[in-house]
Amino acid sequence: MTGDGTTGADADHDDRPCPIRPADITNTSIPRRDRHTWSLFEDWCTAHGEPSLAASPESLARFLHAHPAAPTTQRRRIAVIDIAHHRHLLPPPGCAEIVRAALDVARTARLHELAAVIGGIVARLPESGWPSEQFARRDALVLIFASTGLPYTQIAALRHCDVTADPRIDALRIDTGRGVRTVTSLALAGTGISPRTVYQRWCEVLGHQTQYPSTRMLADALDAVDGTGLGGYDRYFDPAGKQPLSTPIDRWGHTPLAATPLTARAVAGIVRMHLDGRAPTHLQSTARSQHPEQIAAPDPVPRVLLDPGYYERGTLARRHAHGLLDDVDSVLADVETRADSLLEALVDFLESETARVPADTVE
Repeated sequence: MTGDGTTGADADHDDRPCPIRPADITNTSIPRRDRHTWSLFEDWCTAHGEPSLAASPESLARFLHAHPAAPTTQRRRIAVIDIAHHRHLLPPPGCAEIVRAALDVARTARLHELAAVIGGIVARLPESGWPSEQFARRDALVLIFASTGLPYTQIAALRHCDVTADPRIDALRIDTGRGVRTVTSLALAGTGISPRTVYQRWCEVLGHQTQYPSTRMLADALDAVDGTGLGGYDRYFDPAGKQPLSTPIDRWGHTPLAATPLTARAVAGIVRMHLDGRAPTHLQSTARSQHPEQIAAPDPVPRVLLDPGYYERGTLARRHAHGLLDDVDSVLADVETRADSLLEALVDFLESETARVPADTVE
């Protein structure tokens, strides 16, 4: 009988998950040479009310900030904490972008500068017109992701379920469940750009395509009321979906029928063209850019005055032609008869010549 009233057999068959004790972590997961590092991290987590397993990337970043050391020492600490998580089949917090930012101060400064530049580019993207606005909505979100420092391969692989808008701050949280975890830079707010608004505007496009998979209907919605015709369509966007978040768009605004993600090369091309100021303008076609009231009226057909005798002259000309061509059938028949006669004579001549060859040879 145990202290809680259960028998030993019942305790052996208890299906409730057994919590990981600090002693178990030290004894099974951490080598002796690394136990001091783990104890330091565990004590810090206990003091701040944070779990040491599984630790969040934010907690690890704050731990590194609270315990400054040489870069090699910090990397060693991250490796020890990641190994402990890996051995317990937990996602390692050290792979997150926020931890890399805390470890590399110079890289963080470069990303802040990049975010400021990208914010200015996004602010200048068109907000109306077809298909310019469709490209602008997608490219703005791709640029927002690029400001976090994520590799292009990871940006291309993002799905609906990997990105959420933070309700507390104007930022987007990226968590793929595969070790990629970061948040968009707060430096974007200084440029007047709202990452949540950028994300919502692209979700409206995806939601409209889900509800009405028609490029023409999407074009009409974007052209209506200065680009506000898509308002509310983000409710048809599935935030838990596994579909790719960014998709290719051809020059006419068509997207693939089957959900197809952008390639890493395409993402790199989009980011580089915008940063270099070489992004195409995606001019709308002439047929859609002209409004009915602006289409020029065709030139009037000049009025020709015919003399009173044009009908008689035409009738006389047709009668004369009919007289000239009246015997065409007989002429053609005569030609055909003569051709048949010539062909028959030629065949007879060839047969006679062929029959004479053996006699001449015998003589």
